Amino acid sequence: MRNIVALCVFGLLFFAGPSRAVAPGTPGVPRARYHLRTVVLDAGHGGKDRGCVGVSAREADVALKIVLEVGHMIEENIPDVKVIYTRKTNVFVELADRAGIANKHNADLFISVHCNSGPTVAHGTEVWTMGTAKTAANLSVAKRENAVILQEDNYKERYNGFDPNSPQSHILFSLYQSAHVQNSLRFAQRVDQQFRTKIGRASRGVKQAGFLVLWKSTMPSVLIEAGFLTNRTEENYLNDKSGQTYMASGIYRAFREYKDELEAMNGE
Repeated sequence: MRNIVALCVFGLLFFAGPSRAVAPGTPGVPRARYHLRTVVLDAGHGGKDRGCVGVSAREADVALKIVLEVGHMIEENIPDVKVIYTRKTNVFVELADRAGIANKHNADLFISVHCNSGPTVAHGTEVWTMGTAKTAANLSVAKRENAVILQEDNYKERYNGFDPNSPQSHILFSLYQSAHVQNSLRFAQRVDQQFRTKIGRASRGVKQAGFLVLWKSTMPSVLIEAGFLTNRTEENYLNDKSGQTYMASGIYRAFREYKDELEAMNGE
C-alpha cells in the first residue's frame, strides 16, 4: 500500500513539473501543427481470461469483434492514422503489456473495449476515464476489470503492491491523475454522444474510476463498456454482427470528430 501512495504522489509531481507554458502567439515561438498519427485499439480480456459471459456470448470475443471493426473503419477512411492492436486473436495479454504497447508506439490515443455484467435488468453503455470512483457501483466495475491481474504472475511486484480486492487500494490508486485527463474526457464524451444520438443506445454516462489498463498508458485513454452481456436483449445485440458494426461505427465517428477537433485547435 505504501508503494501505491508513493506512486500516486510521484505521478502528480511528475506530470505537474515546472511551469514551462508558452502563451499562444508568443513572438518568436512558432506553433507546431498537431496531427493525431497513432491510435491503439485494445480488445479486453482474451485467451484464458474470457471476461464476463452471457448465455452464449463471451466478453473477450465480442470486444475483439468490435475492435477489429473499428480498426477496419479507421484504416479504410483515415489512412494517415496508424492503427495498432493489442491483440487480433483470442490470446491473453497482461494489463501492463496492453498499455506498454501504446507507450512503445507513442500512441496519441488508447481505446479499450469491454462488455459489462450485472443484474439482468442492468443495461446501457458506459465510457470510462481514469479518475476517482465516486460511487460504490463505479468502484465495483473497476474492481471487476482490474481483477484480471490475479491471472498474471508476480502481479504484486508488477503493479506496486496493488490489491484488486481491496477498496483502499482502488481509492489510493485512483488519486493518480495524468496530464491527459481533459482530452480523455473530451473523447469519452464524443463516444457517449454517438452511442446516445446516432446508435440509439441507452447510456449510463461518462464515468471515472481507477483502471489499471488506463493508469499505465501515457496518452489520452478511455475504457468503453459496450453493454451488459447479463442482459438478454443487450447480449443478443452485442453478439450480432450488425450490432457490433453499429457500436464500431459510433466509436469510429467519435474518433474522427476528436481528431478533427484537436487538429483544428492546435493548427497553425
